[in-house]
Amino acid sequence: MTAPTILLILLAPLLVAGPGLGAQAPADPAIAKARADSARLPYTAADVQFMQGMIHHHAQAIVMARWAPSHGASPSVRTLAARIINSQQDEIATMGQWLRNRNQTVPDTASGGTMSGMAMDGHPMLMPGMLTDDQLHQLDAARGSDFDRLFLTFMIQHHTGAISMVHALFETPGAGQDEKVFKFASDANVDQTTEIARMKQMLLVLTFQGTPK
Repeated sequence: MTAPTILLILLAPLLVAGPGLGAQAPADPAIAKARADSARLPYTAADVQFMQGMIHHHAQAIVMARWAPSHGASPSVRTLAARIINSQQDEIATMGQWLRNRNQTVPDTASGGTMSGMAMDGHPMLMPGMLTDDQLHQLDAARGSDFDRLFLTFMIQHHTGAISMVHALFETPGAGQDEKVFKFASDANVDQTTEIARMKQMLLVLTFQGTPK
């Protein structure tokens, strides 16, 4: 047997298998990036709980905001409500993807925003600022300017609770260092602080003039 023939026999398995012999198929790019980010800036249990809790928190705000058109809200309140729906739906998608990429449970938001329907691993999820079921029923029963007043009052309460969740996250040792968690929490703090100031102004106008402008 000649030397070239022997060489071909030895190389045959490699030629058939092609490059990357024995290598596994590449992981999903998003998951691979999530793992790389986590290896560089590890996420913590507090990060996971924050993202899960904020999904529930946002889901209730969306329920409240969706009532504005059918409950006789003023144009300015309807505009605010639409902005809340658009921004918080996008943020829920972002948080859900972050959790999925790390093999963490994504909360079910089908409970309609009620406290009794919100749970994680069998335990109730009680986040700061969220409306009780009685408060939700009270808002749902209101119409016109009464709805505007309650909506603004309750949404200020709701946003204030979200800001306290951000502060609690950053006060937890090691938490909030994951790149996406840090950016989301920081942006939420700024956005909701700005909206609280706007809603307080609208509530003042409603109190003294009757209709938010």
